[in-house]
Amino acid sequence: MNDDRLTRRGSLLKLGGFLGALVGVGGWRATSSEGAGPAGVASGAVSCVLTPEQTEGPYYIAGEQVRRNITEGRPGTPLLLRAFVVDASTCKAIKGAAVDIWHADAAGVYSGFGQGAGNRTFMRGIQRTDAKGLALFRTVYPGWYPGRTVHIHVKVHLGGNVVHTGQLYFPETVTDAVFRKAPYSSRPGRDTRNANDSVYRNGGSKSLVNVRKTAAGVYVATIVMGVHRS
Repeated sequence: MNDDRLTRRGSLLKLGGFLGALVGVGGWRATSSEGAGPAGVASGAVSCVLTPEQTEGPYYIAGEQVRRNITEGRPGTPLLLRAFVVDASTCKAIKGAAVDIWHADAAGVYSGFGQGAGNRTFMRGIQRTDAKGLALFRTVYPGWYPGRTVHIHVKVHLGGNVVHTGQLYFPETVTDAVFRKAPYSSRPGRDTRNANDSVYRNGGSKSLVNVRKTAAGVYVATIVMGVHRS
């Protein structure tokens, strides 16, 4: 995927309500007697709340591997990221979108930069969405680094274009619980939280993932992203 040929268009939507009954995440808000699709959007039965795009940041590397497990054996609390991509105009799932993510490891290090310069691939990967618009990633809960709150970077590629560039964030209560345990607990003194993060303040509250913890200790983070196809 040549990033030079891609343009940045579209936006991230956070949807809330009815779609959760369909795919287990936040989604459409509609009554049982009203339809979805364009008519539902037009009537207001389907509610999509537009959120702003956010900076790509300095740590992007083009041409990441298409793979689900991006940990490469690095330590950390297991995290399953469930990223749904839907059409912003109709709220219908988009199949075949390429979801591209990258984030710091548990020690707050990015591959390809600084301490992580010797490896260009850990905590980076691409997955294509299935018929439900779902892309799945197996990773670890991101660590922190000075000046930024905990986050995951994301791009959505569709038809040769980048239709969304953004960042995903975590509820502070969840992050606090994770960071009380190893290996995160070896790095106390996190200096930036959501409320005082300069990027988060520009719409980050609309890019919070919904997190639950399984009996096996895996955190499952879910987000619905709505994009414009062109």
